[in-house]
Amino acid sequence: MPRTRRLLVARPRQAVTALAASLALAAPALHAACVDESRVEPQAPLAGGTQAHSDAATAPASGTAAQPTDARQQLGELVRDAIAQSNGINAARTLVDAALQDLEEARAGKLPQAALTGSMSPSLVDTGALRGSQVQASAGITLSQMLWDGGRADRVIDWRRQLTEVARLGHLSTQEQITLSTVSLAFERSRYRMTAAIYGQNARKMGCLVEALETIVAADRGRQSELVQARKQLMQAELQQAQSVSQARQVEAKLRRVVGAGLPSIDGLSTVLLAVPDLADVLTAAEGSVEIEQLGANAAAMREMARAVEAGTRPQVGWNVNGSAAVAGGSAVGTSGRHNGTLSAGVTLSVPLINKAVDHSVAAARKRAEAASLQRADALEQRRQRITEIHEQTGNAFDRLRRISLVLRESDRLRNFTLQQWQQLGRRSLFDVIAAESEHYNLRVQYVNALHDGQQMNAMLLSMGSGLRNWLP
Repeated sequence: MPRTRRLLVARPRQAVTALAASLALAAPALHAACVDESRVEPQAPLAGGTQAHSDAATAPASGTAAQPTDARQQLGELVRDAIAQSNGINAARTLVDAALQDLEEARAGKLPQAALTGSMSPSLVDTGALRGSQVQASAGITLSQMLWDGGRADRVIDWRRQLTEVARLGHLSTQEQITLSTVSLAFERSRYRMTAAIYGQNARKMGCLVEALETIVAADRGRQSELVQARKQLMQAELQQAQSVSQARQVEAKLRRVVGAGLPSIDGLSTVLLAVPDLADVLTAAEGSVEIEQLGANAAAMREMARAVEAGTRPQVGWNVNGSAAVAGGSAVGTSGRHNGTLSAGVTLSVPLINKAVDHSVAAARKRAEAASLQRADALEQRRQRITEIHEQTGNAFDRLRRISLVLRESDRLRNFTLQQWQQLGRRSLFDVIAAESEHYNLRVQYVNALHDGQQMNAMLLSMGSGLRNWLP
């Protein structure tokens, strides 16, 4: 015989009447105030065109169609704010400007060069026949230009041009890294805020049970243990909510350091990245990703550097014009002084004959170019392997999301039936009610985690392929 039924048989008629009255007062509170009427998770389309039908995936009816687009635009604004605030972006842009200046320096090296020289030297003269002091001053100007250097200047220009491309791609790579970091933090913020809302609903539900049990215990002191159990579960729910709120605040603090003080609230973020890209498309796009292109540009720069070193071993031809004038004055040269000047023009030829060190320099430059190419190939292979792993994890996350949604639907029915049977005096215990509620809210948290895990990995796939920055508006 159930416990409540035994109590009803043993109690006098007055106690039974009071207990029935207290339960009659408590039942409406359990039915009305303790029912979850607010929802925190939007409806998420799942694999195969199905949708979650549990209460954890139910969205408000108004405005849901525009949420993904709005969230995507808001994410784009958030990323732009992060890029504008980043010192790393400013440093990368400065490196691009420096590389452009190096390129202009290499181009200017092919233009005619002019140099002005001058000197002044006082001296004492004592040759026996001539004794005294003099001051000699001279000035000269030299014009020169390289006519042919075996292509070395052109190879240096090409090398500097490739280094400029490396710096430009490094700037884009920094932007992509900041974009992925900002989007990931935004998803983490959404995750913990939704989790805190779920635990808040759990706390409200337990609070309703506590209020109802306080009414029941006022008429039946024998159910005091159930009230203690409900209060303990309420404190646990409040603790979990406080932890989620703290985690959300920590993520928001990180976001503020990235994007600045103004941190907007993004609605519909939990449904903005649900489409899993095709694996073949991502693998194809990986070869054109910014990081791989940067490694390719670096390898090309190393090859041009090797060609420039090799060109330095060839003969060089140039022209130059020199003009100089000198004047000397003092007691050693007479009062009238002495003047002279020279002017010369010609072609210079330099032919390297023996320089064993250059051979080693050329070999080392070629090895560096080969190593850079191998590094690019290795990075691309690792990137493709990582994409395959993340794609599998993404599919697993959304499959887990679909399965959890099906379990949630049954969990919702189970907890409602359990609550009703507990209200009917003895068919279920309060421990069954609390267990069913705890399992249901834990499933809802698992649903939120799977939803955000899948979307974060989708963001990583886009970043490792064509680029997350290109996906944002």
